[in-house]
Amino acid sequence: MASGEARSPETMIRFVLDPQGRVTPDLAGDLPGRGAWTSARREAIVKAAAKGLFARAFRRPAVLPDGQGPEDFAAAIEAGLEARLLAALGLARRAGALAVGFDQARAALKEGRAAALATATDAGEDGAEKLARLARGLPVLRAFDAAAQSAALGKDGVVYAALLSGPAAARVLREARRLDGFRPVLCVATQDAPAP
Repeated sequence: MASGEARSPETMIRFVLDPQGRVTPDLAGDLPGRGAWTSARREAIVKAAAKGLFARAFRRPAVLPDGQGPEDFAAAIEAGLEARLLAALGLARRAGALAVGFDQARAALKEGRAAALATATDAGEDGAEKLARLARGLPVLRAFDAAAQSAALGKDGVVYAALLSGPAAARVLREARRLDGFRPVLCVATQDAPAP
């Protein structure tokens, strides 16, 4: 383990070395070769890259991709995690595991079918607060603005969506937890407070 921490694989990122000895993030967890793991947190990855912890974990020389310092490396991983989360949201929509729009999300929350709520970062506070009250105790994802969320879901103007309970929601939340180590995107809705 490059970071020296023991955590659940859901909150970790695996790395492998390419043939040139460059550290390569294996965000999908399916690249061949011996892997080294680190916590899915920006500071853990920057530390591992800056202090040579990848070379120690692999027991051989390990370098960052060309032209990347530790901060650039972490930023590239964050961008990859964002892309994976957007793709997971899109797959949930295509699988019929997403109630899209304020009224549909509200209905799914009221009926107890929702596992989480996705609210655009540029959503109006009034609507976000109303849905957050219905989602109390559930994870609330606020990772993307309405334009990015809409593009991922293939539908214009998506500000609110409820993830319906099931494997698709579990996948979205797994990806969101990893991205949350780079920038806050998840919270748990409470009865008194709106989602951030």
